[in-house]
Amino acid sequence: MIKVGLTGGIGSGKSTITDLFSQYNIPIIDADIIAHQLVEPGQPALIQLQQVFGKSIINDDDTLNRSHLRDLVFSDKEKKIQLEAILHPLVFQRMQLECDNQESHYGILSIPLLIETKMTSFVDHILVVDCPVESQVERVKLRDKLSSERILSIISSQTSRETRLFYADTIIDNSNSASQLAEQVKKLHNHYLNL
Repeated sequence: MIKVGLTGGIGSGKSTITDLFSQYNIPIIDADIIAHQLVEPGQPALIQLQQVFGKSIINDDDTLNRSHLRDLVFSDKEKKIQLEAILHPLVFQRMQLECDNQESHYGILSIPLLIETKMTSFVDHILVVDCPVESQVERVKLRDKLSSERILSIISSQTSRETRLFYADTIIDNSNSASQLAEQVKKLHNHYLNL
C-alpha cells in the first residue's frame, strides 16, 4: 500500500480532507486517534506518562487530563520532548501495523507532526493541507474555544507553512469552497490510484 502522509498546521482542515478521502473507501490511519487510544485508562503509555509527569495529569475517573498535560508541555520544552519520546514511537509502530493489514492501493496517514517528528521517510508521498493563518485561527477558535493568542502560540510551535510546503509532493488549498475542496480530493484520489 502506498502511504500518503497527510499533514498541515492546526486548523488547516486535515479532518475535512480525511472525511472526503474516506468517501472513496480509502483507509484512513490517523495518528491523533491512535495517540488517544494509547493513553486510555490502563494502557501502558498512560502509566508511563503518569510516572514521568505526575498524578496531576490523571482525572478522578483515571482518564488523561489532556488540557493539563497540554499546558505542561507547551510551557516547558523539556517536558514536550519527554512526552514525544514516549508517544511518537508507539504511534508510528501502531500505524505501521495498521498499514500492514490493508489491501488498498493507497491509504491516507494523517500525521499532524509528520515534519516536526522527522518521520517524512515513514511515508511514500506527502500531501500538505494549506490555508492562511487567519483561517486556522478562526477554525480552531470555533472548534476548541481557545484564545487567538493561544492558537498563535500553537501555530508558532509547529513547523512553518514554508517548510511544510517545501516537503509537499502534493498540496490541497483549503481556502476555497467545500465543492472546490471535494474536487481537489477527487483529482488527488485518481492521481494516487495511478502512482
